[in-house]
Amino acid sequence: MKKRDLNRKTENIDKIDCKIISLLQKDGRVPNTTIAKKLGISESTVRTRLDRLIKEEFIQIVAVSNPIKLGFQVVGNIRMHVDIKKTENVIRELSKLDPIWFIVQTTGGTDIYAEFIVKSLGELNILAFDKINKIDGITRTDTSLIMKFIKRKYDWGTAFD
Repeated sequence: MKKRDLNRKTENIDKIDCKIISLLQKDGRVPNTTIAKKLGISESTVRTRLDRLIKEEFIQIVAVSNPIKLGFQVVGNIRMHVDIKKTENVIRELSKLDPIWFIVQTTGGTDIYAEFIVKSLGELNILAFDKINKIDGITRTDTSLIMKFIKRKYDWGTAFD
């Protein structure tokens, strides 16, 4: 499997791309024709740019769901301390776990931060004790559960605005 670099920056983005992204962050279902009219460009230009933005992983167009409303009872995060020599192994093994949907390396008190979604405390028990704690290189974990969603925002624009 080809390893993707989610942090790779590129020069292939301009103000029009940024405006397209901003419009989609407000409403991911906005038609290309509407975007074209608002920006004064053709629909085919919007389509071509969108295809490129998706292909080059600037954006994904997905439905963002509320896991609690969809029956997942346990949503949370795990902060992990890792033996620095085994960081790549830890990341590789965590990436294989379906309940984990977000993984980042961090600075500060922990080395790796991950977010998970499971259906029950029983599934969390299996994830934490039977899977994560058995990964070679993890020296300590700290798990927190999300009790209530207060703010979830996805329209932060771009750093090029």
